[in-house]
Amino acid sequence: MEFHHLPVLLTECMDGLRVAPGGAYLDCTLGGGGHTLEILRRGGRVIGIDRDADAIAAATARLEAFLRQSGRDAGDFRAIRGNFHDAAELTAPARFDGILADLGVSSFQLDCRERGFSYHDDAPLDMRMDASQPKTAADLVNTASEDELTRIFREYGEENWARQIARVVVDRRPMQTTLQLVAAIDAAIPKKVRARDGAHPARRVFQALRIAVNDELEPLRAALEMLTGLLNPGGRLCVIAFHSLEDRIVKNTFRTLADPCTCPKNIPVCVCGKRPTVRIVTRKPIVAGAEELESNPRARSATLRIVEKLP
Repeated sequence: MEFHHLPVLLTECMDGLRVAPGGAYLDCTLGGGGHTLEILRRGGRVIGIDRDADAIAAATARLEAFLRQSGRDAGDFRAIRGNFHDAAELTAPARFDGILADLGVSSFQLDCRERGFSYHDDAPLDMRMDASQPKTAADLVNTASEDELTRIFREYGEENWARQIARVVVDRRPMQTTLQLVAAIDAAIPKKVRARDGAHPARRVFQALRIAVNDELEPLRAALEMLTGLLNPGGRLCVIAFHSLEDRIVKNTFRTLADPCTCPKNIPVCVCGKRPTVRIVTRKPIVAGAEELESNPRARSATLRIVEKLP
């Protein structure tokens, strides 16, 4: 397929990273390579990680073509297939002046209907970011108990109708396509509620299944702590989240790294020995402006938080 990609919060990320010529940067979620391309344009060198072999192939072709046309060293960009949760091992012994993690589903994956991420197209119920993973969304939907599906929809999708949806899903399975699941969700949620909410009724359930299939939340805190350890002093970690569950983990992890002291508040001197490792740059998350939202509606839920590694 022809591949189009609009990187989210591009200018804000570049400003946050303070990209400098000759600097070393890590793009934890390469996707379509939009953020990496801009880092290369500004003279940086990039290692990009992605779980999706198709995304790596498409992005690498695009980025290597840019390097050739610009007369740049081909070694200024390197792609690695893997999960950024394993970045320390994948990139060892490298250290970075800036690290970017865009936690959303890439445009490449959303636009490939056969990947099953979109509730607008009739496609296999897949949702794997790494096609070599054994378990698909269909496997989960067709084997999990009603209680487990309710938990997934409620915890990962913050879906108020989780129990009712899970009950209809169990009653109608087996399911193999996205539109079969959408039909079950429509049947479970009263029409007057769907009309009042305004959002697509399947949005939260699809988010929940994607998170569960790809194990996106459980390892995130430890991954963020690890990434700060890969920064050079003064280097920055920029993280883009797309829903409240991710953003809450990012916010709380950054707070802990910036203020790890566990001593009682009423004692005058810290005795726990835990010292801050980062400085919080963004007290409030950065969000997309009106101009970006007009050209890229997918940016509407994006939030950017930034920390800086202390000496």
